[in-house]
Amino acid sequence: MQLTNRAKKTNKNPMTIAERLYLPALAGGLGTTIKHFFKKKPTIQYPEQKREFSPVFRGLHVLKRDDQGRERCTACGLCAVACPAEAITMIAGEREPGQEHLYREEKYAVEYEVNMLRCIFCGLCEEACPKAAIFLQPDKIAPAFFERDQVIFGKDRLVEKMDDRASVGIEKYTGVKS
Repeated sequence: MQLTNRAKKTNKNPMTIAERLYLPALAGGLGTTIKHFFKKKPTIQYPEQKREFSPVFRGLHVLKRDDQGRERCTACGLCAVACPAEAITMIAGEREPGQEHLYREEKYAVEYEVNMLRCIFCGLCEEACPKAAIFLQPDKIAPAFFERDQVIFGKDRLVEKMDDRASVGIEKYTGVKS
């Protein structure tokens, strides 16, 4: 019984003397090896040499601050809802009197965590954010993890430091350069 008409005819002709000696096949394999031997090596020496990334590369997450140093995130949860890998979790809280210099809105993220084992670096979180608070940095790659507790990035690792502000394209969302 034949299920498909993709049957392939096999060649049952006897092999020639060259085919029985395998010399053409051996010479072809040796030629391929010699050709690759003299090519430029694709390996780079990582700590000394940095590889050029694609312009659309998405690296580590960063929670942006505004020009006055306040956190942009208002804990709306749209980034967590948009994340297909469910890597983002947050707990919202109310701003106390006297904390106006820390948070822009009355509501802020008390806890904001990104599980880097689950994150697929798709960029949907930054597209979903209405306040342009979360970005994937184009120049930072994820580090190697040796312990499971190093994998979950909290606000201590995500919020940008004032002296080391990441230059990520906020101007395309807000029109204001960071």
